[in-house]
Amino acid sequence: MPALLRTNKEILEIYDRHADTVYRVCFAYMKNAPEAEDMTQETFLRLISHEKPFENQRHEKAWLIVTASNLCKDALKKWWRYSENIDDYTYLAQEPPETGNEVLDAILALPPDYKDAVYMYYYEGYTTVEIARHLNCPESTVRSRLSRARKQLQTMLGGVLK
Repeated sequence: MPALLRTNKEILEIYDRHADTVYRVCFAYMKNAPEAEDMTQETFLRLISHEKPFENQRHEKAWLIVTASNLCKDALKKWWRYSENIDDYTYLAQEPPETGNEVLDAILALPPDYKDAVYMYYYEGYTTVEIARHLNCPESTVRSRLSRARKQLQTMLGGVLK
């Protein structure tokens, strides 16, 4: 068994700093609390086995956001999600939670790539250069995603966004 690079105390400190952010990212993808909690837990399990040290807290936070996003995207692609009979689960039906915020609801409805860029740029304050580095894509791609997301949000909200 490999030695842990982080102590339990360090892991708990990272968890305390970023658990809410990771949960929000997971909930945006999974759209329900139990699966968002599972993906949050899986994200922090990945942190435990992550071998490389982080440059700073912003890098740490970005790594957690990208890891959570990727885990959720992978979970949503699983074959069993498509092969289940929805009629077997009608007893679980409930209305999706409403945020009461029209803009946030519109952001949550964006495609995953746009949602990642918008979340990291507007909610977490990352620059397009930082986002591109964390998502492993060109900076111009991030700017395009932000531009397209703004246009979609403008259409969805029926107004002019600035």
